[in-house]
Amino acid sequence: MEVVRAASLIVTTLLLGLVSGFFYTYSISVMVSLRGTDDRTFVDVMQKINRDVQNPRFFMTFIGSALFGILTVILFIGQPFGVFLPVLASLVLYLICFGITVRGNVPMNVRLDRYGPPDKIADLAGVRKEFEDRWVRLNGIRAWFATLGFGAAIWALIATFSQ
Repeated sequence: MEVVRAASLIVTTLLLGLVSGFFYTYSISVMVSLRGTDDRTFVDVMQKINRDVQNPRFFMTFIGSALFGILTVILFIGQPFGVFLPVLASLVLYLICFGITVRGNVPMNVRLDRYGPPDKIADLAGVRKEFEDRWVRLNGIRAWFATLGFGAAIWALIATFSQ
């Protein structure tokens, strides 16, 4: 059981690292670069990114982080509090990130896509204004929660392997 518990925590930690890095990369490069583009380019690129990100690799990472986090918490029930606490914290922090994504960023992505191709949008500046600032803010918040969850998972690894 110790091997299964450790393996689950390692996989959870790796997945959380990937997700936090993904959202962090958006914060420091993708959205920064798009900030300097014209409205048509911004809307076009965001629509394409939002469609392309819906792929098995992303879903395995994004949903896998939650599923492995839940499994890891279950496997660590009954472990010393100093080990269980960071495992639980990593899940709670990631679920906040997950919730922000599902309830905030994804509905905004869907709404942006429903406007249709940029060439057919009459008010590109208005569409961008409705989307950009809030989406960037939510992305920054979810990046922080994902990163804090990743940090808690690292703390759990250290606590687990130093017993």
